[in-house]
Amino acid sequence: MIKIDPSDKTPIFEQICKSVCKNIAGGLLKEGDKLPSARELAKLLQLNPNTVAKAYSILERDGIVYSVQGKGCFVAKHEGRANEKLTESFRSAVREALDAGASAEELIDIVSEISREKNK
Repeated sequence: MIKIDPSDKTPIFEQICKSVCKNIAGGLLKEGDKLPSARELAKLLQLNPNTVAKAYSILERDGIVYSVQGKGCFVAKHEGRANEKLTESFRSAVREALDAGASAEELIDIVSEISREKNK
C-alpha cells in the first residue's frame, strides 16, 4: 500500500507522506483507517523506524492523520487536505522543472501523456 523508491532522490520520509496522500486521494485509505505502526512499516519497507515516525509526524502536523496514544495512527477527516498536499508537491516539481529550463509546453505534453497512460 505504501510505496517508496530507494533510487528516487526524494527523501524517504517525503515519499511515505506522498504515498499516504495518494492512497487517501485515490480512496484506498478512508477516514478512520488505521495505518501500520511505524515499526511495522519500517520492517516491511526495511527502513529505520525513525524515518517512518518522521513521516507520520509530518502527516499529523498537516492534519492528514491523527494518533491515539497506545492505538496508532489513523486517517483524519481529510476534507481535501491530501489532495492539497499532492498539488503542492506537483507545483513544486513544476517550478523546479521550469527553473531547470523545461518549457511549459514540454510539461503540458508530459502531463497529457501520463493522463493518457492512466486512462488506458
